[in-house]
Amino acid sequence: MFKAFALSILLTISPWVSAEIIPLNQFINTMVDEHGFEKNKLKQLFKQVKKKNNILKVMKRPGEAKPWYEYRKIFLTPDRIKAGAAFWRKHATTLAQAEKTYGVPAEIIVAIIGVETFYGKQFGKFRVIDALYTLGFYYPKRADFFRKELGEFLLLTREEKRNPLKPKGSYAGAVGYGQFIPSSYRNYAVDFNQDGKRNLWNDVEDSIGSIGNYLRNYSESYGWQPNQIVIKSTKVRPSAVDSLLALEFKPQLTVKQLKRKGLLFATNQYDNKLGLLIDLKTEQGTLYWVGFNNFYMLTRYNRSNRYAMAVYQLAQAIKASYDE
Repeated sequence: MFKAFALSILLTISPWVSAEIIPLNQFINTMVDEHGFEKNKLKQLFKQVKKKNNILKVMKRPGEAKPWYEYRKIFLTPDRIKAGAAFWRKHATTLAQAEKTYGVPAEIIVAIIGVETFYGKQFGKFRVIDALYTLGFYYPKRADFFRKELGEFLLLTREEKRNPLKPKGSYAGAVGYGQFIPSSYRNYAVDFNQDGKRNLWNDVEDSIGSIGNYLRNYSESYGWQPNQIVIKSTKVRPSAVDSLLALEFKPQLTVKQLKRKGLLFATNQYDNKLGLLIDLKTEQGTLYWVGFNNFYMLTRYNRSNRYAMAVYQLAQAIKASYDE
């Protein structure tokens, strides 16, 4: 997931460690011992893999670091909205089936594809193996995460009998319409068109279904809740802002409990729903929202408030255009 998907889907931050502490040979030995790969074949494979310095440069200036009012302008554009409505019309049957199967609105799935790849126009130009190798061995901040994804990628390509040197994707190793990282591909991809294979590399139908499956079945505790609110604007008592934002980023407290802590929510309608405080910088200053379970689920696809809000607002704009 990664134009926008990039850094945020990697929220679990590994300790700072030197890349030399875990050398490539140790990674290869692990893949041999734990997954039955042939050592010599892996050694030959990695002789053809390249470190990409331009990827390391991109990781230092992710789009998610922009303030919301700048980030929003990247995705909430007339062209992207218009193209989203056209994509929806073209794939209306598949999207309707996915919505019925998983309960995820069609416009949310369309918006994710729109943010991630501009509806399939921007899959990414990097070899996946180069991206994951570069970040797994030369980006200490999240090296553990990317080495794990490199292992998942080798397992995925072995399972699907694909040459691991061929697939291309984002600078963070994500592929296809929905920009799935390898572990998400292996865990959540579905054969939605029932042609006998799960193909997220370039199959739009499988990609649509897999996005729905990911959002609906993220975990036993969390998953997309059909026909439920996503997010609502609010105000906050100034003295309570820091303490509310310091809470763990999960919808664990009810709106009623958040009110006791300083949330100034205008209605009692959602008092019994779990929520969390969202803050985003606009050109008018910092504004606040209550994010509910479904907003939290968008941040599980890409762990960024800006990303989740961009998807949500783009989805609303696409739906309005589609309904015209």
